[in-house]
Amino acid sequence: MKISSIKQQVKRQDRYSIYVDEKYAFSLSESELLNLGLKIGQEFSKEELEELKQTAVLDKAYDRALNLIARRLRSEWEIREYLKRKDYTPALIDTIVNKLSIRGYVDDAKFAEAWVRNRRLLKPTARRRLVQELRAKRVPNEIIDQVLVADETDELQVLRVLVEKKKSRYPDKLKFMQYLARQGYNYDDIKAVLEELKNH
Repeated sequence: MKISSIKQQVKRQDRYSIYVDEKYAFSLSESELLNLGLKIGQEFSKEELEELKQTAVLDKAYDRALNLIARRLRSEWEIREYLKRKDYTPALIDTIVNKLSIRGYVDDAKFAEAWVRNRRLLKPTARRRLVQELRAKRVPNEIIDQVLVADETDELQVLRVLVEKKKSRYPDKLKFMQYLARQGYNYDDIKAVLEELKNH
């Protein structure tokens, strides 16, 4: 068995298709192709070819995970769920997550910090709501606690900003309070901020 050609893919120019005996065999990322040092004319036994195909599966899964992370940081659970939906085996998923963790691409503490920072910047978000969101991403409770302890945001000020922004849309006070409660704010804080607003 011999590599007959190595072709750069049209849609993914960072990946290469490897042909063995004139038939497509597997694809590799540019970095893995260079790492393996494959060349046209190189010969393999059937067992060696199977090993290369397994390496190619791992390489593609890793590549997919990197592309997912490139769009935004992900929790470890999100990465695992994504790879599970792609029908990768639990053992391969463990290998990918371990590799990503070693290289610093998967880190639930960094993910939680970025999540809180972005939510604070983009939308007034209550601490309780942030806890719910991070738990939904399966971030461990101890990490959530650490990140929120370090977060020095004034919760009442965030609520004031939200009230000012949304008050015109909710002329009915009860419905407005229910909306604010759904955003994760507690009743006492909501009542206090609405009283402030009424007195100004």
